[in-house]
Amino acid sequence: MYKTVHGLVLREVKFKEADKMLTVLTQEEGKLSVRARGALRKSCRFAAASQQFAYSEMTLFLNRGRYYLEEASVVEDFRGLRDKFEALALAAYFAELLEAVSDEDSPDPELLRLGLNALFALSHEMFTEKQIKAAFELRVMCISGYAPALDYCAGCGKTENFRPVFSIGSGELFCSDCGEKAADGGLCIGAQTLAAMRYITGADPKRAFSFKLDEKDLRELGRVCQRYALRQLDRGFGALDYYEKLN
Repeated sequence: MYKTVHGLVLREVKFKEADKMLTVLTQEEGKLSVRARGALRKSCRFAAASQQFAYSEMTLFLNRGRYYLEEASVVEDFRGLRDKFEALALAAYFAELLEAVSDEDSPDPELLRLGLNALFALSHEMFTEKQIKAAFELRVMCISGYAPALDYCAGCGKTENFRPVFSIGSGELFCSDCGEKAADGGLCIGAQTLAAMRYITGADPKRAFSFKLDEKDLRELGRVCQRYALRQLDRGFGALDYYEKLN
């Protein structure tokens, strides 16, 4: 049985002498494990389409519950990522995050679209790496069912004129008077950081990275979004560790 899908290669692993096992996030079928036979041979017609970060139209053959790559043509290869180690490492972290929150046989076009938008912005240097990373982490959490509650204080219901305290454990917002109720003690954040978080969670998908913060607030936003993502998923990421070493 043949299927045509549009997918982003999140991971590639050498298999046997000349094959690859691919983890592909597809628009139509969700996350799939795909064997690309002969992908490591120079003569392979779909070698480029089986590389990590390639977004391609793929023809798959399903046999006994396993997918095999038969044909593929690259739609976008995000070539700019390969010009800078930091950008490539950050893209690898994005891929690991997408793999962690996606499910097999469960299509999530919004998640795929976010991944493609983030890689495009990163490869074309549309925004700083810090800005793209923070927005991506927070938006991934929202799509995956971990959207933080940022509209009012979870303790007293106050909506404005308070020093915000954000709980990375519960994803709730508290005022300074109710801060002791926050899980993990809470993180005191600035008003501009909170405004950016509210923007990211509610913006149109194409504009989620389009906000302005000074360097101090951007560093704070980055710390909050990263800690929140890692806490909610209860795991670390090797590519993130490598990216942080580079920086």
